[in-house]
Amino acid sequence: MASLYSSFPISIRNRENPNCVKKALMSYVSSSCSRSCFTISADLNPKARFIAKRTETIEVQQLERPLIEYMSLPASQYSVLDAERIERVDENTFRCYVTRIKFFAFEVCPVLLVRVEEQPNGCCIRLLSCKLEGSPMVVAQNEKFSASMVNQISCSRELINSVQQLTSDTIIEVAIEIPFAFQLVPVEAIESTGRQVLEQILRIMLPRFMAQVGSSSNKSFFGA
Repeated sequence: MASLYSSFPISIRNRENPNCVKKALMSYVSSSCSRSCFTISADLNPKARFIAKRTETIEVQQLERPLIEYMSLPASQYSVLDAERIERVDENTFRCYVTRIKFFAFEVCPVLLVRVEEQPNGCCIRLLSCKLEGSPMVVAQNEKFSASMVNQISCSRELINSVQQLTSDTIIEVAIEIPFAFQLVPVEAIESTGRQVLEQILRIMLPRFMAQVGSSSNKSFFGA
């Protein structure tokens, strides 16, 4: 009791003025309650985190232009993006409208803003931002999630029988505040489902993406 009493503000320990003690005690309790309520409300917003990685390698037959030369071109002159629609924002930045994906009972259409960074033996695609389109509930999640993606594309310098290897290393990470409607679902189940969705996206899109880059190595995708 002594230790609890000693933790109260000095004004509470002024026993000569009962009213002062009462007011100080009420203020202390109110302040403690506010801090507790704040902690509880913060804990009412659980988050889920999904991570998926994949590496894809294909062999590209060198035709009119060496693959390494093609990959050294400015980003606006070759195809390293896979989407239903692509809009160029500037020389190295693009807005990509990705194919709709299904997550639980919802259809989601991600709109990605990406930057293509040229590198000596390929390029790196980095996600700058991601916006979700779909139902009102899907759109409402735009303020409650974050996403990052890095796709490192490189080609081997070794040429064997006019064939070079093209490799894509991709990692995607998503963190989302779990909507109230799903808070009865275990976080592990949501994370497992989210991870499977991301892995399925990579499993479907990466081979198609790599084939697209390989077939585009002798022509300009954006037609600048």
